[in-house]
Amino acid sequence: MAGAALPADDRLAQELLDGLAEAVVTVDPAGVVALVNAMAADLLPELAPGVDLAGCRVPALAEAARAGSDTFETEHHGRRLRGLRRPLAAERGAWYVRDVTEEHARTDALLAERSRTAFLAQAGSRLGLSLHRDQTLRATVTLPVPYLADVAVVVHRPAPPAEDQPHWIRYATGESGPVTGVTGWRTVESVPGLVEALDGDRTEPSPWLDAELADLAEVLPTGFGRPGTVLISPMPSAGGPAGALVLARRPERPGFDQREIALAREFAGRAGAALAAAELYGEQAHLARVLQNSLLPPELPRLPGMTLAGGYRAAGDSLRIGGDFYDVFPSGEGGLLALGDVCGKGVGAAVLTGRVRQSLQTLRLVEQRPRELLELLNRALLDAPDAARRAQFTTLLLGAVRREPDGGLLVRVAGGGHPAPLVVRADGGIETVRVGGMPVGALTAARFADAEVRLAAGDLLLAYTDGVTEARGGPTELAMFGEDRLRQAVASGAGLPPAALVERVLQLVDEWLDGQPHDDIAMLALAAG
Repeated sequence: MAGAALPADDRLAQELLDGLAEAVVTVDPAGVVALVNAMAADLLPELAPGVDLAGCRVPALAEAARAGSDTFETEHHGRRLRGLRRPLAAERGAWYVRDVTEEHARTDALLAERSRTAFLAQAGSRLGLSLHRDQTLRATVTLPVPYLADVAVVVHRPAPPAEDQPHWIRYATGESGPVTGVTGWRTVESVPGLVEALDGDRTEPSPWLDAELADLAEVLPTGFGRPGTVLISPMPSAGGPAGALVLARRPERPGFDQREIALAREFAGRAGAALAAAELYGEQAHLARVLQNSLLPPELPRLPGMTLAGGYRAAGDSLRIGGDFYDVFPSGEGGLLALGDVCGKGVGAAVLTGRVRQSLQTLRLVEQRPRELLELLNRALLDAPDAARRAQFTTLLLGAVRREPDGGLLVRVAGGGHPAPLVVRADGGIETVRVGGMPVGALTAARFADAEVRLAAGDLLLAYTDGVTEARGGPTELAMFGEDRLRQAVASGAGLPPAALVERVLQLVDEWLDGQPHDDIAMLALAAG
């Protein structure tokens, strides 16, 4: 009807307007209501023919009429209304008013869902990156503030071996960072719903009474006062509740609606899972550190008349443990040198490494000859209860060394399938000590060999694992470091003390790798002096 004069027959016009699903109010040139259709009478019962629109009891519409505005939007009788004015002929006008309540509700729901999704995405990212327990707890209390609450508190049991008292961590609007503390079980039990949440049960949000506030006032910021509404949610995990999340709002803030309750529950569930994962990671890291401390190459002992040096690189293992190892055991006449390479890498290989080293520590008390000691070790590994299931073995070099009257060293070297050691003479000459032999712990009928080497002043014996020669890198990142480069490296370092030569070789290998993945690397050098 916009843009055209009303029909002369007002009854026909009224019938036409009543058939519209949109509220229509027409006004004369003076701004007085002329016609009101059925929908307008329902949405705007204050309007009727003869009412001055500028003074009507619909404030937003009256204000638009007085200001000459062509639009308005308002809340009226619990409905959201949006109006648009169109001019008609003869200086008349018509207001078209729509009920946009449902449209607004859908828009609000969409925005709320987007906000909820964004919050959970951010929470998932933060919690997923927190592999340490304390970091996870800090993320759990900082993420909901102020989006879900003015204060967030996590009540939890401490990680062992701390005392078995409830701990808490809190973050509130205006605080510079999370605050932690310890409370008593009596305090926890006095707060309605908190013990149930720690047991995995859910409680409904409710206002706090003054007595309840006094019981848990220690975990709230100073001067916070009585919360308006509190929601306590369990933080479930596979091993049972990881804690309880307490969300509190100030009295001037609306309480938790059902959508916010569901969001808080889901967040608490994710936080509980993240905390459980962080605790598991912490336990594994602790066990790994214990294993690491027991398996890292030892500090070499001082042997009379001899200089020793070792070098080690694990195969990209953050635990710095692997399958290559070296060890030196003092004896009455000198010492026993051991350098080996266990099949595999990582923790599994490290466990076998520990077994080999412990076996050598014990067996050397009854046998000091290297080849015979390899035979005893081979039998011990094959007799282990898990030998068939383990299906692992090690290559190994053993060297029994003693000082000669002239100051030189006599070394008897036995091999178990390991790369042959090198002798670097004082004049730069390189000799290979070929001992061969078969891997230890692989076959019952394994055969081993030995050889004898004399080291004069300035000579050096270098034993190494295949991680050195098989290191892949160089210009193509595929070429192996190889025996030729190793021989060149040690020849150029003739006359260097063992520690300097080992460091030189490691540096050249590192440069060759240039950050590429590599196998475990171990070296052991011996010289007279």
